[in-house]
Amino acid sequence: MNERATIDMGQALVADKDWWRGAVIYQIYPRSFQDSNGDGIGDLNGITQRLPYIASLGVDAIWISPFFTSPMKDFGYDVSDYRGIDPMFGTMSDFDVLTETAHSLGLRVMIDLVLSHTSDEHPWFKESRANRDNPKSDWYVWSEPKEDGTPPNNWLSIFGGSAWQWDGRREQYFLHNFLTSQPDLNFHCPDVQDALLDVVRFWLDRGVDGFRLDTINFYIHDKQLRSNPALPKDQRDATIAPSVNPYNHQLHLYSKNQPENLLFLERFRAVLEEYDAAAAVGEVGDAQMGLEIMGEYTTGDNRVHMCYSFELLSPTIPTAERVAKVMGDVDRLVSDGWACWAFSNHDVVRHMSRWDLSPAAARALSTLLMCLRGSACIYQGEELGLHEADVAFEDLQDPYGIEFWPEFKGRDGCRTPMAWEASNRNAGFTTGDPWLPVSPEHAHNSVAAQEADPGSILHHYRKAIGFRKAHKALQKGDHDGVKAAGDVVYFTRTHGDEVVFCAVNLSDTTATHHLPDGNWVTIGAELGSIGPGADNALHLGPWQVALARRN
Repeated sequence: MNERATIDMGQALVADKDWWRGAVIYQIYPRSFQDSNGDGIGDLNGITQRLPYIASLGVDAIWISPFFTSPMKDFGYDVSDYRGIDPMFGTMSDFDVLTETAHSLGLRVMIDLVLSHTSDEHPWFKESRANRDNPKSDWYVWSEPKEDGTPPNNWLSIFGGSAWQWDGRREQYFLHNFLTSQPDLNFHCPDVQDALLDVVRFWLDRGVDGFRLDTINFYIHDKQLRSNPALPKDQRDATIAPSVNPYNHQLHLYSKNQPENLLFLERFRAVLEEYDAAAAVGEVGDAQMGLEIMGEYTTGDNRVHMCYSFELLSPTIPTAERVAKVMGDVDRLVSDGWACWAFSNHDVVRHMSRWDLSPAAARALSTLLMCLRGSACIYQGEELGLHEADVAFEDLQDPYGIEFWPEFKGRDGCRTPMAWEASNRNAGFTTGDPWLPVSPEHAHNSVAAQEADPGSILHHYRKAIGFRKAHKALQKGDHDGVKAAGDVVYFTRTHGDEVVFCAVNLSDTTATHHLPDGNWVTIGAELGSIGPGADNALHLGPWQVALARRN
């Protein structure tokens, strides 16, 4: 690819170095988005084919889950070559075309970097495990066993069992926070950091606009390998791992969230600053200190630009009180940083099912997402109102679900193929046999079916995203604090002279709320926004919104 041509094509995008603040990012799970060659697995050319659809939503960027060379034991989150495209997804030329096409459509491209660990098939690990004296012997986290031969401490893997795996070649244990085939890199080794930052430069030179950083708070471990303390039962939180997983029984004080990580993030940000408008969003996986970590990692202009934690990816539907509490905690703990909010992604049950939403509730919550202070991610199919697919045990691919079935069915239900056409036997995803079955329910709610229905949730998402982009106050503005009055969550966003008031009834019953003092003009009619009655009160029906601009 001609680098100059890429820069010229993306010039209009580069103009706003602050593009990420308030951006709407569309997440693509490439295995399940669009298959272009009939092998049943989505690929890069399939993504390129569907980019006009994504652009039509009005989003600012795409985030593509891993497509790197991988043995696929964790479906790409086990990388064996950071600079390679796995053949099942295509070639580097295919990626270049994807990037160029996205830029021509006004879409920025963010890719998923998995820096905390690699595959055990990565050449770095093969060299490291060969013996204790090779140049990469300390590139992974190795430890002697205890005197009785057991692991060096009590750390647990998110995927179940000990976080330590015995290796007979070195007669030592290596650390893995996920599968045993995903050994953790040793960030205490400067050469590891240097090698990973070279990977960052490689992709930025290739034309990407930024990164989603997988498990950003897992990069660095306690150098002393101290055991984690137990977590009292009443403090356990199943937002990061299911309740059946003993991972929830510990306070992960030493296995992640280490202060030295800030120094690496500063080095990472310095690399991004070498480029015109590169940005990053980090995934903070912690059930106890997620917002505190978000604040630490995004404060100032020398760390990551934004992070998301799991407060709105939780199993419990966000009530007005819950939303107000979360956003109040953000104001307190992330006051100088920036959050990125999401309701669904590739790791959690789709929120339509997780929260058992009615169509009206889904519309109200999508409007709320586009009005909250922060950036926003939407996950493929979310804009179609898709529910979690029911995947039979014999069709499961996810090792996490296989391990904890049936209490936890894993992540396959949110990863089934995208539904493009109702008439096609595989909903337009593939002409072959799909890697996961296509949900018949999803096919009935396909893109084609909803495009033809002016009242569909797909069109609502377009309107909500368009409404956000039409108001700088909702993209980049401050707010006066998110508050709850009964079932109504409300707040005011301000940017320069623009002031926008938002109120959302998050319940199945009617509610009344008053506009703040002042002269207001009702806006957002396309989203079902209502104006005040004769008494200046907002009489909100179930799951109804009120949006107004100060006159």
